[in-house]
Amino acid sequence: MDWYSRKVLAWRLSNSMDAAFCVEALKEALSKHGTPEVFNTDQGSQFTSGDWIGVLTDAKIKVSMDGKGAWRDNRMIEQLWRSLKYESVYLHAFEKGSGAKAGIGKWLTYYNFERPHSTHGILTPDEAYASKTEQMRLAA
Repeated sequence: MDWYSRKVLAWRLSNSMDAAFCVEALKEALSKHGTPEVFNTDQGSQFTSGDWIGVLTDAKIKVSMDGKGAWRDNRMIEQLWRSLKYESVYLHAFEKGSGAKAGIGKWLTYYNFERPHSTHGILTPDEAYASKTEQMRLAA
């Protein structure tokens, strides 16, 4: 998630604690959207793995991790998960992984491209992300 715009840049779904699916999403986000200066995560095992840290280190991205039990450090992503659960997952009670993947994908598309975010008034996360990118190009 881009913290400024709240746009979800890449995502994956897995039923394991393996880091590989997270690393895939990270690599996709970096290839599509470039490298940020800092990348923040919680201290989950996926994000402390050598594979995850290696991708960030190789790309010269500073690693930032929340303090143990400090959900407020990553409140933007925590709010996204809450909204996703209450607006999609709990309502549909997906029985299979394929249904969950499709339903979550549909909701994330809605979130990024149709749902205005309160931080940006009437702009969706995608519009705010594009606006930020355009402002950066104009400033350069």
